[in-house]
Amino acid sequence: MISFLATLGTAFILIVPVELPDKTFIATLMLSTRYKPWPVWIGVTAAFFVQCLVAVAAGKLITLLPHDIVQWAVVALFTIGAIVLFRSAHQSRADEMSDAPTPPPPTRSNLRAATASFLVLFAAEWGDLSQLLTAGLVARGGNPVAVFLGSWFGLAAVSGAAVVLGRVILKRIRLSIVRYVASAVCLVLAVVTALAV
Repeated sequence: MISFLATLGTAFILIVPVELPDKTFIATLMLSTRYKPWPVWIGVTAAFFVQCLVAVAAGKLITLLPHDIVQWAVVALFTIGAIVLFRSAHQSRADEMSDAPTPPPPTRSNLRAATASFLVLFAAEWGDLSQLLTAGLVARGGNPVAVFLGSWFGLAAVSGAAVVLGRVILKRIRLSIVRYVASAVCLVLAVVTALAV
């Protein structure tokens, strides 16, 4: 039981800091500015549930891939994320500078918000560091159930923080600034990963 809890705790402790500056946090934060918080969190955690299952199932298969290929794929993902975030930040800044009033957000159903959140995060998490880390922990011999629970709880905690902080942050900081910072974080992570190859 102690080994199970230690593995669960290890997965949780490793996932949270990886996801805090990640696109997962940013995507959840952005979704929470468009939809009600609870449906966003439910949709996001449902997507993480499926992604963690896939990562745990793929844990043994990842050990068959050359390490360098996995690392360069991660570099490419971070670089693409940095570019996409930078471009969207530039567009947000242009929208903020325009004199046109911002239209009120359309009313959306809770089911639609949860579904949109699920789809966005489900697509965004493929090949993500947290998914690779989860698979790696299983590949190293970690208890698959403990790794799954620790990873999923970590992702749920980060997305919960993003949902809560999303509205608070955007009341005080422009959306373009948040996106520029996220882009810079992605670029730094891409460089750090490339240097480690």
